[in-house]
Parts: sequence; structure tokens; C-alpha cells
Amino acid sequence: QVQLVESGGGLVQPGGSLRLSCAASGGDFSASTMAWYRQPPGKQREWVAAVSGNGIAHYAESMKGRFTISRDFAKDTLYLQVNNLKPEDTAVYSCYISYRGSASWGQGTQVTVSS
Repeated sequence: QVQLVESGGGLVQPGGSLRLSCAASGGDFSASTMAWYRQPPGKQREWVAAVSGNGIAHYAESMKGRFTISRDFAKDTLYLQVNNLKPEDTAVYSCYISYRGSASWGQGTQVTVSS
């Protein structure tokens, strides 16, 4: 059974940085695309970025610049570095993977940007 466990969220002041992690287990994910999504309070979930099985990163247009996605294939772990955090980055950040035709989500990690 696929499991995704996110960590690294928390309360951050505007201008700060965070590194989120998503550890995957329960399969061979080397060929799978892994992605980050986020859901701000009261809004729909939106795609942030993804790394394909060949290591290529893709970003939502609005996320380019302050967000950096990376992936450690040996550890089956996905990362999201977010710099210069803004209050509008406040959201639940969730990890996603499509593996053997099935989609799996992590439980999410809360990021709150506030002074």
C-alpha cells in the first residue's frame, strides 16, 4: 500500500523559508511522477510543482521563482523549498503520486505565514 508522509510545515514569518518533505513508501516509484499541491483556506486545491520519473521538474506558472522542487530517488522522498514566504502562501501542502494507475495523497502539512 502506497503511503505518503509530509513534514516540514509550520508557522513562518513573512520573508522566511521552509523546506517540506514527502516520504513515499510501499512501491517502486522510480518511474512515477510525484507532485506538490496546496490548498489555501477557503480555496480550491492548486498544483504547485512536479518531478517526473526522469527527474525533470515542472512548475505552475505562478509558482516559478520562489518554489524549488527536488527529489531524492534513492530515498523516495520529494522536497519543496519555498523562499520569501508570503501570507498568501498559507495553505495545506500535500504530496501526490500516481502509481500503477492509482492516485495517492499524503495527509498534508500546514504552512502558515504570519507575523
